[in-house]
Amino acid sequence: MNFALCLAALALLYCSVDSKHSPPKVAVYSREPGEFGKPNHFICHVNDFHPPDIEIKLLHNGKELENSKLTDLAFKNDWHFHLTKSAPFTPEAGDEVVCRVTHTGTSKDYSWEPNM
Repeated sequence: MNFALCLAALALLYCSVDSKHSPPKVAVYSREPGEFGKPNHFICHVNDFHPPDIEIKLLHNGKELENSKLTDLAFKNDWHFHLTKSAPFTPEAGDEVVCRVTHTGTSKDYSWEPNM
C-alpha cells in the first residue's frame, strides 16, 4: 500500500512539473591528459536535460567500453537532470573514442580528442 501511494505521489509530482524538453549539454574528457599507450579513464558528463529519458554509451573504436560506471540520476531545483558515466581505456593513435547520448529517442555522438 505504501509503495503504491508513493508511486502515485511521484507520478503526480512528475506530471505537475512545469519543465519543457531540454536537450542535454555534454562534456567529454579524460581523467589524465591524453597520452597514447597509457591507461586512462574516459568520462562523459551529461547535464541540464529534461525529461530524464536518457541513455549513455561509451564507445572505443565502435565497441562499448567494459567496466563502465554510471552515477545515480540526480536533479536540480528546476528539475533538470545530470549523469556521469566513465570507464577505463587505453588510447592509441587513430582510435575513435565517443560518448553516444540518446535523449528522448535522438542520438548524438561526442568525440574525445587527446590533448597532445
